[in-house]
Amino acid sequence: MSISFDSALGIHEKALAFRAQRSEVLANNIANADTPGYKARDMDFSAVLAQQADKAKNGSFSMSTDNSMHIGASVLGDTDATLMYRNASNPSLDQNTVDAQVEQADYAQNTVGFEASFTLLNQKFKGLMSAIKGE
Repeated sequence: MSISFDSALGIHEKALAFRAQRSEVLANNIANADTPGYKARDMDFSAVLAQQADKAKNGSFSMSTDNSMHIGASVLGDTDATLMYRNASNPSLDQNTVDAQVEQADYAQNTVGFEASFTLLNQKFKGLMSAIKGE
């Protein structure tokens, strides 16, 4: 009998990957806080979670080609599909929409979410190891 990691780990694996991607986006925003014309970007965790749950429930979308000369179609990755521009709360003269305090707060909140996802995933692996060992 084999163990299906997709069903055993649930959404935690994808949540951890999303949190890592969001950390990169937020760090990029912070790094460009003084760049004129830079538009802050962010990702919506609840939208990604709903999308991943729907994929798990209904199966993944895939396409195939019927001719070797056709170019394989691919759906945009989760990052590109959910990456949005952030609305500026305080407009700046150089058209930069990054608010350093907001970005740092979101980065800290994302770090806490990453740690929570990592802890939950770690607990799942410990449970699987106990099942494998027969404890």
